[in-house]
Amino acid sequence: MNAPAPLIELAAVTKTYGQGQAMFQALRGVDLRIDSGEFVAVMGPSGSGKSTVMNILGCLDTPTTGSYRFMGAAVEQLDRDQRAMLRRNYLGFVFQGFNLLARTSAQENVELPLLYRGETAADRHRLAREALELVGLDRWADHTPAELSGGQQQRVAIARAIVTQPKVLLADEPTGNLDTQRSHEIMTLIRELNDTRGITVLMVTHEPDMAEFASRQVHFVDGKVDTDSLVPQETA
Repeated sequence: MNAPAPLIELAAVTKTYGQGQAMFQALRGVDLRIDSGEFVAVMGPSGSGKSTVMNILGCLDTPTTGSYRFMGAAVEQLDRDQRAMLRRNYLGFVFQGFNLLARTSAQENVELPLLYRGETAADRHRLAREALELVGLDRWADHTPAELSGGQQQRVAIARAIVTQPKVLLADEPTGNLDTQRSHEIMTLIRELNDTRGITVLMVTHEPDMAEFASRQVHFVDGKVDTDSLVPQETA
């Protein structure tokens, strides 16, 4: 019986920046397979290639050579507009710096991806409320980011990322600006979304204790996958 096709597959992916003496090879032949529903922590020192590979996975950049397949489609063969459609329909992004619009409410921030997708005002309002409720912030829908704590702002950012019901959530140092307690709250929320909603999570982090929330850890060194291992899960 054949194994199901992976959600994401990188094969011999390289990424080179610059030319001549300024040339830098950020990725040096990366092979990576990620199945639907996994929670993968991507780790490594600065310059290891982890951010570059996440940009490629998020369709924000393209490989120099090699293949990237998403749900069987060859992403490197898509044009800019097609990659934008893939991002809009299948990917959600969470960043270290929250990236919320300062003068708009939590509700309006969460509605933004739906506006780009052309949803009606009624549907935007309903879906944003549902997403805020899912992250425990429905009572804060009318507050601006300045009226929210760092942890609450990141919850709004997560609601914005999941409001389109993406297949994949890409999180770049999602707890980097938070204290330990808030970091654990955010990681618990992300793991719950992975467990209960089946959202595949790819997270860049340099913090080993945050990576422990993942089910798998992929370590990059010098533009290559150095280790790829499962995280032992607690048993009841």
